[in-house]
Amino acid sequence: MKIGIIGAGNIGGNLTRRLTALGHDVSVANSRGPHTLTALAEETGAKPVTVEEAARGAAVVVVTIPLKAVPGLPPGFLDGAAENVAVLDTGNYYPQQRDGKIAEIEDGLTESRWTERQIGHPVIKAFNGTYAQDILDKPLPKGAPGRVALPVSGDDEAAKKIVRDLIDELGFDTVDNGGQDDSWRQQPGTPVYGNTGGADEIRKALDAASPERTAEWRA
Repeated sequence: MKIGIIGAGNIGGNLTRRLTALGHDVSVANSRGPHTLTALAEETGAKPVTVEEAARGAAVVVVTIPLKAVPGLPPGFLDGAAENVAVLDTGNYYPQQRDGKIAEIEDGLTESRWTERQIGHPVIKAFNGTYAQDILDKPLPKGAPGRVALPVSGDDEAAKKIVRDLIDELGFDTVDNGGQDDSWRQQPGTPVYGNTGGADEIRKALDAASPERTAEWRA
């Protein structure tokens, strides 16, 4: 599958490593330009490209950049993607630590819904509460005891299936967390955030979440 990854930080870099190892055709971009991705490209075989080029022909586009940088993505960057492209959003709102105040999120809009509005395309939220190193260290075959499960939110059921199948291929179970209006259940500060349990534990953690954003996660 052709996959574009926008963002080459800890999550983006490790997804690049795993997805190329599985045989996918991966293009990777960051805000600093392809020339800064030479080492990752040589290590993985991924193609370093500009942000504008990352989505070209891609069936899946991963947006894994700081939330504050999302409005700066090039207008129409998804225009050249495959029809019915699945956009995977790994982002989190860290107002005190990184992003500053985003009023709409402070007022109750879910983080991924905000991202959708910035880029003009539905997204599937996953990997936002996953430790980057776990992407390399914790994959297990389907059905294996102790297999980690990841929550997945999104309104587009076809795109969600593509993402869930890809996560399964990467070595993790998934738990459907419903649509984007329910994605607050997997935002920072919730019981599922950073949780490395199996599907039953992840479902219980999602059910136990509170929509009230705690002080640590407010501007």
